[in-house]
Amino acid sequence: MTAPTTRVLHDTRNVLVRELLPVLRDPFSMIFSLLQPLVFLAFFGPLLSGMTGLPLAESFQWFVPGIIVMSTLFGTAMAGSNLLFELQSGSHERMLVTPVARSALMVGRALKEMVPLAVQAVVITLVAAIFGFRPHVPGMVLGLAVLAVFGIGLGALSYSLGIASRERDWMFWAVQQALIFPLMILSGMLLPLEAAPRWMQLLSQANPLTYLVEAERALFNGDLAAASVWQGALAAGVLATLGLTVGIRMMRRSI
Repeated sequence: MTAPTTRVLHDTRNVLVRELLPVLRDPFSMIFSLLQPLVFLAFFGPLLSGMTGLPLAESFQWFVPGIIVMSTLFGTAMAGSNLLFELQSGSHERMLVTPVARSALMVGRALKEMVPLAVQAVVITLVAAIFGFRPHVPGMVLGLAVLAVFGIGLGALSYSLGIASRERDWMFWAVQQALIFPLMILSGMLLPLEAAPRWMQLLSQANPLTYLVEAERALFNGDLAAASVWQGALAAGVLATLGLTVGIRMMRRSI
């Protein structure tokens, strides 16, 4: 391993630890962020069961993986707001004068977002298990790994948006809100799209989140050989590559 690579890995670890310490010292924010997916679990799960006529346990086999993707989507899409605050308060500039690699600043921050989300995924799974949800454990582990790749890419894009909108913070929220809900609805995350209008189905096919959701459902249910698994993994990998490429460039230009 070359010296520059070793330095970047060392800096990434340091940034990751620095970003995680506030979460560990005050875990209330992570606990509070669990409320939304648990509310969806409590209300949408029985609603879906009533619509389909399936037992609640069977509905959860379809529904819970989508909720975990939703938690990742909201958590990583909001990540840039933290960087936006640091840019406006001046603390980010103090980090930039240190010898930390610019790529480590982005990668370390993006990795940090996945730690609390992994904890949330485990908690959601345990709660759903009380009502009959039975995940395939190896598939779930693989599913969380694919979600981590996706989350790193989306988190990096969110950080990039935070940097781009530091002079106009309203732009961050406008773009974020304009994208996150259409992506969520058109992924079939909460409700199946088989009965949706044709134009919604076509938009769903162009939505990378659709493939990720289908991959998570296959993995959590133990269908590891399904075509949707590699399609979702590919979508996550492409997004991670795009997000980190854009994010690192934006971080280097934020000096």
